[in-house]
Amino acid sequence: MIVIAILVLPLLAAGLCAIPTIGRRVAAQITMATFIILFALSIRVALRVIALGTYVAAPGWIEVDAFGALILLLVTAVGVMACLYSLGYMARTTHDKSLLFHYYANLNLFIFSMLAVPVVVVPSITWLAVEFTTLLSVLLVGFENSREALEAAWKYAILTLMGAAIALFGFLVLFWAMRQAGSDDYTWAGLVSVSSHMSPVLMRMAFLSILVGFGAKVGFVPLHTWLPDAHSQAPTPVCALLSGVETTAVLYVILRLMPIAHNSLGASAERWALVFGLLSVGVAAFLLLQVHDYKRLFAYSTVEHMGIIMTAVGLGGAAAHYGAMYQILSHALTKSLCFFAAGSVLMITGTRNIASVKGLMRASPLAGSALLLGGLAIAGAPPFAVFLGEFSILRAGINQGHYFAIGLLAVFLSVAFFGILLHVNRMVLGRTDPTVELTPRIPWTCSLTLFVAAVPVIIFGLYVPNTLHQLLIRAAAIIGG
Repeated sequence: MIVIAILVLPLLAAGLCAIPTIGRRVAAQITMATFIILFALSIRVALRVIALGTYVAAPGWIEVDAFGALILLLVTAVGVMACLYSLGYMARTTHDKSLLFHYYANLNLFIFSMLAVPVVVVPSITWLAVEFTTLLSVLLVGFENSREALEAAWKYAILTLMGAAIALFGFLVLFWAMRQAGSDDYTWAGLVSVSSHMSPVLMRMAFLSILVGFGAKVGFVPLHTWLPDAHSQAPTPVCALLSGVETTAVLYVILRLMPIAHNSLGASAERWALVFGLLSVGVAAFLLLQVHDYKRLFAYSTVEHMGIIMTAVGLGGAAAHYGAMYQILSHALTKSLCFFAAGSVLMITGTRNIASVKGLMRASPLAGSALLLGGLAIAGAPPFAVFLGEFSILRAGINQGHYFAIGLLAVFLSVAFFGILLHVNRMVLGRTDPTVELTPRIPWTCSLTLFVAAVPVIIFGLYVPNTLHQLLIRAAAIIGG
């Protein structure tokens, strides 16, 4: 019943927030309370999964294993921080505050769609949940109703829905391959059990269709063009959700296919993952050098990190898969901190242009420190969580003899590290431009969010609790088949 409650609660909250007489008064409070409860329930689910292996709510329909529990935890954790940040940020930046209840209603629906992805075990319904994440997040991307935001929302919707059609074809072919193999258990576990008997031709067609179709939504190069626009134009709390957990929730579906594809196609599945991963890391790394908008800077960093995770999966082996899981964890938490810091800078300076922001540490020590911390962490500097994930992946690749792929990955990571810190240092350090009017005060809920978001980024770079470690090991074993 816990998992059912996780799905029902945001729907009820959205319904309450959508009622004008209620929503205009307490939509923010309803959403905040709902997200805190969801996070607590997700922790309970994760603990039961660690103890029992799988939490079954509706056999063959709604089940949660270690990988699903990890995604649940990340969605709800980032959701709590995004809602807390929204309390001050949306009140400060929204012109017509009477419409804020629409924002919180849509935010609840968006969270519901992301929570549905890891708990549903029927691939076709998972596809439907992924498409709901697109449709519901489009409303949030265009919430500010500016020309740039609406253009980004339309571009996001059109490109990702085109990818959805390709992915749907892949799932239909996957069902065909399963039926030809003599099975009628169309669940993730059922597909893994029969995958060695599936037609390689059909499996290759299904795998590549889903990889390309959902790769557009994850942001793999060359299907990434919508992502920097949407992730830079959306309200900051939505950016944290989009970059931190929505892309990860869709990537979860692709990674679910890896053991199925490997059992049918052998090493060719990993080679495709390696190609998509390295291409995304490489292109994003060089784009980071020439970006002029600091929110786009972190958006391109998301493309890079999705590529890093896919590269780790392409390397294969338990150590690389564990590194991929740790990278999923560290990226979600660190990228949300980066966008919260970017939103604070936007409130202070009123501009997203990197060249227009100087001496931030003097203008606002809190925002400057948060931006510097987030920049160092997401770039992969020690001793932060992202560094541990990247180091684990590089070490796993070297131990398995993938010297060329690891060499390329190391070069791309170095370029990205230089690109991110080049821009962040220019904004944080130096002298404040006296001609630029600043608003150094940040709403207290935004300040609190910066502190809360920074804690796991620092702690998980120094210490991984044993419970979390066990969850990551079990999640890594799932994508390894």
